Amino acid sequence: MKDSYLGQAWLVLSLALVFGAALAGVQAGLSGRIADNKLNETYDQIPYLLDLIDDDGNVTVEITVKIWRTPDDKLAYQAVDPNGQAVGWVIKGVGPGFQDRIELLIGLDPEAETITGLFVLDQKETPALGNRILEDWFREQFVGKDATKGVVVTRASPVAADNEVGAISGATISSLAVGDIVNAAVKDFRARKGDLELKD
Repeated sequence: MKDSYLGQAWLVLSLALVFGAALAGVQAGLSGRIADNKLNETYDQIPYLLDLIDDDGNVTVEITVKIWRTPDDKLAYQAVDPNGQAVGWVIKGVGPGFQDRIELLIGLDPEAETITGLFVLDQKETPALGNRILEDWFREQFVGKDATKGVVVTRASPVAADNEVGAISGATISSLAVGDIVNAAVKDFRARKGDLELKD
């Protein structure tokens, strides 16, 4: 009987190692494609994040995107119009959510003083609760907020202060996580904006 339990334990351990190695191999094999897809999605979202899309879905200003990088290789996307005037910035924010990490794209005005848009690039939050961070009504609350002050996520309804954002009912942790990620990414970007270099 004891030998039977030991044999089953070794079988389970062996299968776990085999399947773990297979999953790691698939992740390593697809990581380049995943990164390319996220980059393409970032480019697709820039006009929306900078409020350059009209009610009919047309781009109101033709833009060129310049990619800048901080000394520690964080990327920032700057949209410029045909005259070379800056239209705005799109930066990435990453941080822990309730289930896993959350990746955001944050639109900012040319001076990086006002949030112009928010897009969830990747998340694995609880379905029908935390993943409601994808919903327009939640993300649109960030638009127009003062990026120099930071946002405060609150359960109060209606929100009382200009920099407050209403949390998702039943998903306060995910809501707070988004607020924290936005604040940290914007603060970091504003502090490093002077150190940006154009990416080759």
